[in-house]
Amino acid sequence: MELIQHFFDVTLLQAGKITLLLALTLIALTCRPAWAQPGASVDGVWLGTLQAGGTSLRVQLHVTTDAAGKLSCTLDSLDQRAMGLECANVAFAAPDFSFDVPIVRGHWAGKLSADSKTLAGTWTQGSPLALTFTRQPSALAAAPIPADAFDPAIPPVSAADLQSVLDKDLAEALKTGQLAPETGGGVSIAIVDHGVRRIFSYGAAKPDSIFEIGSITKTFTALILSQLVEQGKVKLDEPVRELLPPGTVAKPSGDEITLLDLATQHSGLPRMPDNFAPADPANPYADYRASNLYAFLAKQGVGRPAKTDFLYSNLGFGLLGQALAVHSGLAYPDLLKEEVTNPLGLKDTVVSLTPEQQSRFIPGHTADHQPAHAWDLVALAGAGAIRSTASDMLTYLEANLHPEALKPTGNSPATRTIAAALTQQHELRADALPGMRIALAWLYESDSGNYWHNGGTGGYSSYAFFNPKADYAAVVLFNTTLGPNGSFADRLGQHISQRLAGKPAVSLAK
Repeated sequence: MELIQHFFDVTLLQAGKITLLLALTLIALTCRPAWAQPGASVDGVWLGTLQAGGTSLRVQLHVTTDAAGKLSCTLDSLDQRAMGLECANVAFAAPDFSFDVPIVRGHWAGKLSADSKTLAGTWTQGSPLALTFTRQPSALAAAPIPADAFDPAIPPVSAADLQSVLDKDLAEALKTGQLAPETGGGVSIAIVDHGVRRIFSYGAAKPDSIFEIGSITKTFTALILSQLVEQGKVKLDEPVRELLPPGTVAKPSGDEITLLDLATQHSGLPRMPDNFAPADPANPYADYRASNLYAFLAKQGVGRPAKTDFLYSNLGFGLLGQALAVHSGLAYPDLLKEEVTNPLGLKDTVVSLTPEQQSRFIPGHTADHQPAHAWDLVALAGAGAIRSTASDMLTYLEANLHPEALKPTGNSPATRTIAAALTQQHELRADALPGMRIALAWLYESDSGNYWHNGGTGGYSSYAFFNPKADYAAVVLFNTTLGPNGSFADRLGQHISQRLAGKPAVSLAK
């Protein structure tokens, strides 16, 4: 997201340690509470207010039951504009109701009231806090996003001058904002402009620090796909079902999801599978394995809806990476190395770190600047598993800027096809967000001419873009996840793009 909602990124605010004792209400035996009646349900829209650290946050819950009787829910933090956070382990045995929200490491447990109008209980996200929901006739929209402030335009900035410009533009963020010393925040930035490279860092980061790049991984997965197409090993219009182990999922009666559908976010698959229920919310993807993915697909099917608009799906790209790995007979990290990182000479772009790389892996942070656990992705590795440095990412972006000038390393089939695969990857194939088109994973902004993607995990966020017409590219790697006002990495990346173009630049002060 991310982008786009970038990939796994918003954390509800936490408060200090508060011990809450819930009162027990006795109901006269002559009353028959609503939840004791046949067909009692918690389905519907519920609204509560969480008092966290002196801040009031409106929390909205959507609960539904499918035709098979399975409960599901999503959570909205309205004032933080974090919408549709998916629940797991949803359970209702009247009057008791509970659910987890893995992406923010939260758990709620409580009871349905006798009149079926209230859910009273406790939200636990580090410390327990009272959170009571009341049933609502309809859902509320998220709080409006404050309008961005802009710094005045200056003449287009060159790569050689960018650091001195950013020293001034980031002064407030370094003093009291996202990069202040007490936050532990650090950012690495790399830029190339007409062949001139610069790499520098601020805060806790060093130029060679390693970060999780989150959903920018999707562009690597799409390049693997393009490589295999160029090598004649797969076709873009090939059904994904045919790359999976035999018998994984039944052939649908109509159209089915293809590799191209997955790579352009037009598969119709949801953002995440409904059997995603992490044992460790701090490392939520670590135990989601191929067996879990295949179980979901067997139930979901791979039929392609008649109308498939752009729908950002971590599941879709995770499936694409898994299918390509199975078809190639290699694990995703090995396939990444063979098809992309070896030909491009990317030594620090990996899924698993060596001991030396681990020493350069900058610690990640939550939105409120607390330590965050690194994320390990298995079956969904193709959606967000890669770690990298600013230097490696800049080399990657340079290859995207000028595939025709690429001098790959080695003499493997992947080396011989990498330039053509990059060119093929950039072909615009479908509509995406307003004012944008999508190639294979890369989004294309019509006004600026930028190809771009962003990313976010529990402790990191990132933003990368390249502009073939203007001949520049840049990447921002930040060791903090998204916050209530969105992604600082996104704003910084957009700010750099605007400075390079000589336009008013979104302010970095907040």
